[in-house]
Amino acid sequence: MIAYVLRRLAYGFATVLGVLAFLFGLFFLYATPEDMARRALGDKAPPQAIEQWIVNHEYHHPLFWNPENPGKTLIVDHYRRMLTFDFGRSDADDVRVTTRLREGVGPSLSLTVPLFFGGLVLSISLALFVATFRETYIDRAGVALCVLAMSVSILLYIIGGQFLIARILKWFPISGYDADPAVIARFLVLPVLVGLAASFGEQVRFYRTVFVEETNRDYVRTARAKGCGDGRVMWHHVLRNAMIPIITRVVLAIPFLFTGSILLESFFAIPGLGSMTVDAIHANDFATLRVMVFLGSVFFIAGQIVTDVCYTLADPRVRLE
Repeated sequence: MIAYVLRRLAYGFATVLGVLAFLFGLFFLYATPEDMARRALGDKAPPQAIEQWIVNHEYHHPLFWNPENPGKTLIVDHYRRMLTFDFGRSDADDVRVTTRLREGVGPSLSLTVPLFFGGLVLSISLALFVATFRETYIDRAGVALCVLAMSVSILLYIIGGQFLIARILKWFPISGYDADPAVIARFLVLPVLVGLAASFGEQVRFYRTVFVEETNRDYVRTARAKGCGDGRVMWHHVLRNAMIPIITRVVLAIPFLFTGSILLESFFAIPGLGSMTVDAIHANDFATLRVMVFLGSVFFIAGQIVTDVCYTLADPRVRLE
């Protein structure tokens, strides 16, 4: 397994290099340093201010080749900064990107972690319940409800939740965030409920399909022939043998907990990494956008490798070669 993990790490590193090449072409070939400076300072900024901005952000070096100093090129600096996690400063306000990341990861995790675990427990429990009564009116009603929930845009969940729960019932604030442990739950309950409602249909339907497929296996019929009840069959046999697709879905979702939820953070004014990404788009902050795309790709590749390793823990029959 060690050889397999090392090989996957090598493939992952090559993929990261390819992502960085794509980012370089997107941010430095399509948009020149002069374009970045004008978007940051405004179209009416004097040429001296634009040149100084370019020098301050170290965008004044040649793109690919510098005969005087081959190491001082934009592409070398791009790879060096990303691979050493020295992300430099924001193009919008000169604040260090790592400072923004440290400030935003806490609010993002405070939202995504309860949303992740709450959605996982709720969806698996409901999917097991529906799958237990497969091909009955409970199963059909559950599938219809899931399809209906999937057909509604998350924007409608957000607007409806803010209007009904926050404005009409006044149970929670419409938006805002306070890291004080005494009041933080008051600001997070509504976005977590909205997130659960928006993801409920798709998750339950997926897990229900997995569980129903497992109920047709021979080991289920054997367990029933031995006298096991429906509850024991579903929770102790079907759930355990359905861990491979569950792990695939769960582990691949974990890295994105750190990048935040863009829509929920934006609508509920949570200062996490998701809202930071939206602010960077509005401010034409190429440095921050480049970092967020890079981190997203790194987290995704790492999640794939961890998923493969978890397969062997969930099912001893799986061998990584």
